[in-house]
Amino acid sequence: MPLDQKSAAGDCLCGLCPSYNECGEKTGFCLAPAKSRCINIEAGCLCLGCPVWVRESFRHVYYCTRGAEAKQ
Repeated sequence: MPLDQKSAAGDCLCGLCPSYNECGEKTGFCLAPAKSRCINIEAGCLCLGCPVWVRESFRHVYYCTRGAEAKQ
């Protein structure tokens, strides 16, 4: 079964990331259909330590500014 944003929300580290900018968006950018509308500075990344990133064997980082895994 494919992973979706809602089911991954409990494991997501996006809200703790140094690049995260709270503007009312949901987190889980690795699974989101588009990159963030308000995060535009890459100030550090927690993706490599994120349980979702590890579990899904993702390869990319900075999903908030570069787009979802599938788009990179």
